[in-house]
Amino acid sequence: MAKVSKNARVAQRAANAGSGRDFVKVITSVKNPETGKYSYKEVMIHKDKVKEYMAANK
Repeated sequence: MAKVSKNARVAQRAANAGSGRDFVKVITSVKNPETGKYSYKEVMIHKDKVKEYMAANK
């Protein structure tokens, strides 16, 4: 099998820019007011919207 040049791999990453590597998992703890126990909420959001999500869920 032939080797792939580094430049070709860089170009391939640029072509796959919208693949899914732009999303992150955000885990927030939520306290139940009745029992006082914590549960965790996991959300997959775009990495550009993390600050907006954290500000809205304080």
